[in-house]
Amino acid sequence: MGDLDRTDNSAHSGNPDDWSKSASEHAEDADERVDGGQGDDERDDERDDLGRAATDSYARNEDAYDERGDERDDERDDSVSRPDIIALRDHMESLIVGQSVLVNRLLVALLADGHLLVEGAPGLAKTRAIKVLGEALEGSFQRIQFTPDLLPADLTGTELYQAETGSFKFHSGPLLHDIVLADEVNRAPAKVQSALLEAMAERQVTVGGKTYPLPKLYLVMATQNPIEQEGTYPLPEAQLDRFLMHIHIDYPSADQERNILNLVRDEESSLMREDAPSKPLTVKQEAVFQARNEVLNLYMSESVENYLLQIVLATRDPGGYGDDLARWIEYGASPRATLALDRCARAHAWLAGRDYVTPDDVQTICPDVLRHRLILRYEAEAEGVSAGRFISELVARIAVP
Repeated sequence: MGDLDRTDNSAHSGNPDDWSKSASEHAEDADERVDGGQGDDERDDERDDLGRAATDSYARNEDAYDERGDERDDERDDSVSRPDIIALRDHMESLIVGQSVLVNRLLVALLADGHLLVEGAPGLAKTRAIKVLGEALEGSFQRIQFTPDLLPADLTGTELYQAETGSFKFHSGPLLHDIVLADEVNRAPAKVQSALLEAMAERQVTVGGKTYPLPKLYLVMATQNPIEQEGTYPLPEAQLDRFLMHIHIDYPSADQERNILNLVRDEESSLMREDAPSKPLTVKQEAVFQARNEVLNLYMSESVENYLLQIVLATRDPGGYGDDLARWIEYGASPRATLALDRCARAHAWLAGRDYVTPDDVQTICPDVLRHRLILRYEAEAEGVSAGRFISELVARIAVP
C-alpha cells in the first residue's frame, strides 16, 4: 500500500501542496491551458473536458485519503493495550462527570509520557480525576499539598541516622511514586517548585550525593487556583515549559451538575449501606508502556508534519500572518513545544481509535500545548488578548493541508 502523497493522478503533480487545491481551482488551471488560438466552440469543449477531468481527479484524491484511513483501520493490530486504555477512559468518565477534556488530556499526558498543569476554580474534580487514574493504574499514587512552609526534602526524601547501625538510611519522599498530584503548586516557594520541576525533567532525585531514579510510569499533575493570588508564588514562565500541557477547566453544564449530584448521592448511599465494593479496574503498567510505543509509531504524513512545524514556527515570527499577531507576541514557543505537540497529537489520534494523525488532532491539542510557552507583550495585555486568543487567531490563519 503506497503512501497517500504518492497516489498517481494525471491531473496532479507529485507535490502534496496541489492536494489543497479545490476542484474549481483546477478548472481555472484548465482554462489557462486551453487559451490558445482555437475557435470558441472548440475551446469551450476542451475546457469542459479538462474541467471535468480536474474535478474527477480531485474527488479521487479525497477518496484516496478516506480509503487510506479505512485500510489502516482494517490493518491495525488488536493489541492488548488499546482495550485496556479505552476501558480506563470509560471508567474515568463514569466517575468524573462534566470534565471530559480533563480526562482526555490526562490520558494524553500518560500516553505521551509527560506532565500536566491544570488550572481551574476549586471543586471542579481536579483532585478526583488524578486520584481515579492513580487507583485504576497498577502502581502507587501520592498527593502532595503544597504550602508556603514546605521544604525540598519534604518532596524528595531525606537520610535519617540509624543509631543501631551507626549509619544513614534514605527514606524516600512523596515524589518517588508512580502517579503524583502536586496540589496548588503555586503556594510553595521557588526552591520547592524547582525540586518538583527538576524531578519531572530529569526523572531522578539526588539526596546526600546519591541519585535515585523515578518510576518509569512517572506522571505528575500539578494544579493551580486562578482566583486567589495572596500567598502564592507564580511559576516562572521558563519553568512552565517543563509541563507537557497546561489546560483550563470550567464549570459543568446544568445537566452535568445534576448527574454529579446523583452520582455522589449513590456513592454515599452505597457507603452507608456498606455494600460490597465492585471489582476495581486495574490496568497493568505493561499496557501503558505498549500503548506509548504504539503512539510513537503512529503514522503522520509529511503534510501534517509540515503543518505542525508551521504552527510552532509561526509563534516566533507571526508577522507573515498579520501585524496584530506580531504586535502581541514577545517570545514564541521553543523546540520543546514542537516535540510536545508531535507526541500529544499522536496520543490524541490513538485515543480516537486511529493509527494516523490528522490536522484536526494538531488543532485540537495545540492550545493546551502552546498556552504556557508563549510570552505576550504589554500591548496584548492592554488589549485584553490572552495566549489562548493569540493561538486561536494564529491557527485560523494558517492553511490546513
